[in-house]
Amino acid sequence: MRWRLYNRNKRKDSNVTDRQESAGDALLPETDSAATANPTKDSSKTRLWELLPTAWDIIRPYWSSEDRLAAWGLLVVVIGLTLGMVHISVLFSYWNKAFFSALENRDQTAFLHQLLRVSWLIGIYIVFAVYQLYLNQMLEIRWRRWLTERYLRAWLADGAYYRMQLDARDTDNPDQRISEDVHLLVSHTLTLVMGGLRAVVSMVAFMGILWALSGTFTVPLGWFSLSLPGYMVWAAMLYAIGGTWLTDWIGRPLVGLNFDKQRCEADFRFRLVRFRENAEGVALYRGEADELRSFRERFEAVVANWWGIMRRQKRLTGFTSGYAQGAWIFPSVMAAPRYFRGEIALGGLMQTVGAFNQLQDALSFFVQSYKQIAEWCSVVERLSGFERALELVLIQAANGGGLCRVDDGPAAHFAVEGVDLHLPDGQPLIANVNLSFQRGDTVLLGGASGSGKSTLIRAIAGIWPFGQGNIRQPLGAQILFLPQKPYLPIGTLREVVSYPTPTGGLDDATLREALTAVGLPAFAERLNDSGHWALQLSPGEQQRIAFARALVQQPGWLFLDEATSAVDEPTEARLYRLVHERLGGTTVFSVGHRATLRAFHTRQLLVRANGAGPSSIVEVTAVPESARGNPTLPMRDKVTALAG
Repeated sequence: MRWRLYNRNKRKDSNVTDRQESAGDALLPETDSAATANPTKDSSKTRLWELLPTAWDIIRPYWSSEDRLAAWGLLVVVIGLTLGMVHISVLFSYWNKAFFSALENRDQTAFLHQLLRVSWLIGIYIVFAVYQLYLNQMLEIRWRRWLTERYLRAWLADGAYYRMQLDARDTDNPDQRISEDVHLLVSHTLTLVMGGLRAVVSMVAFMGILWALSGTFTVPLGWFSLSLPGYMVWAAMLYAIGGTWLTDWIGRPLVGLNFDKQRCEADFRFRLVRFRENAEGVALYRGEADELRSFRERFEAVVANWWGIMRRQKRLTGFTSGYAQGAWIFPSVMAAPRYFRGEIALGGLMQTVGAFNQLQDALSFFVQSYKQIAEWCSVVERLSGFERALELVLIQAANGGGLCRVDDGPAAHFAVEGVDLHLPDGQPLIANVNLSFQRGDTVLLGGASGSGKSTLIRAIAGIWPFGQGNIRQPLGAQILFLPQKPYLPIGTLREVVSYPTPTGGLDDATLREALTAVGLPAFAERLNDSGHWALQLSPGEQQRIAFARALVQQPGWLFLDEATSAVDEPTEARLYRLVHERLGGTTVFSVGHRATLRAFHTRQLLVRANGAGPSSIVEVTAVPESARGNPTLPMRDKVTALAG
């Protein structure tokens, strides 16, 4: 599925500053998104109408999707029920007049008739309200499922999730964007649209009622008088307009505060999750005090943001509470003179007050919904930033970011042609890499930590976007990469060993035999056990799980990045012998530092530093068996420069 963005405000500037940390020889981004992801504009000054085109770009695709018939059908029914509820509110207005007139006239028969009438009005209203909510929630979950699927596909396509860590600034905590912001966007959009529709229809309906009830208000002005027909309508409009303007003026900063609230909460939660997943390392380092300091720093940001929201909501609530209370008193004061003059009865007065409140309530929709509107604006800005980041990395993936991957090489040939790699900030890392592998080759790449060995593996895998050159691989090649720290999904051991092959793609006997072969016989009978295996298994056991995957998946091209760094040398030798025995036709490309690895590879490459310039990759001449374990033999006597 090709990701298509409907964002009009596409960001053309891809100037991105990334914070990175070095782990071993890998240059990786800091995954904790502490950096502030500001909206494209000052949130406190962003107007609702400025965000509407952006929001429409995000909302529109669902309503023309494959689910559009069900979506439009549900929407029409929900709108119909909403209009039905407004109509019943109008009937309540007329009932209000008749009921209080019966009380004023002490008419028991009319009183009992109105009680019977209101009972079925209430019953119908309850049915409408229940199914309006039920069908609205049905539409909400369908829309959320579709939009979540769309974002997940785009996020996982072409390694976008990895590229966003390296190259995206407009978004932080993409998991929160997909899990929480999509939910808020859908629920708030439906709530605001239905509420706005109800407000508009109520305004039209009750404006006519109130105009008829208001009569004409005459203001004597000396030798002439001013007549104002429908004066209660004008009073309601002035009351609502003034309240709307003041609410916007008081509550406008809530947009930016709500934006920052989601980011601060997500950063704090991420730090806690990261601590839990690295509990053993923290315990061994006795790093509890430092972690506590870090937790406090993150939570202080949450507290500071919360105080900002509290202060702003205190002012907003103070105004809106007074505004709501005044809405009950104001119409009574305005209509009382006509009642005391005998121009309207008690029932007419109560209907006038009720119609005024309904009209004022409809006109005050913005005031009453301001907090939700502010949160909705923040959600739109966050998802818009997420889409911009996705768009940027997917364009880079489509263009290769300067690195061109071609799936048209000979069936037994894999080539790296003229590849230059650099860091995200543009600093050259490795220059003019030219490598050629045949089926069955065994190649070892060595070099100093941080010299870019793992970066070359990432470039070959197609997830490193910073560089240029060509990488040619056979069409339909079965390629498997084993990183230094294998990924173990949460689930059954069967799913862990089979990953990424779907469950059922490999029979249990094959999985058990592979586990036994790599030295994990105790786990061979635990395929049905479920757990968080990354926390239960030692690093060495995790690396053996990765080799078991290689044995069962039988790749034609196997790339290992420090894949045996956590096991002892005898185990390492056993694992490599297994690869040679069972994957005899597989090309093996290893990155490692141990001298013991040389015995299992027929070709040896070295990343050689060239002063202040970019490094180059050279091929080491064959070394006699007697010298392979001799660390005192100068490497410069073993090297013939073939590239760079």
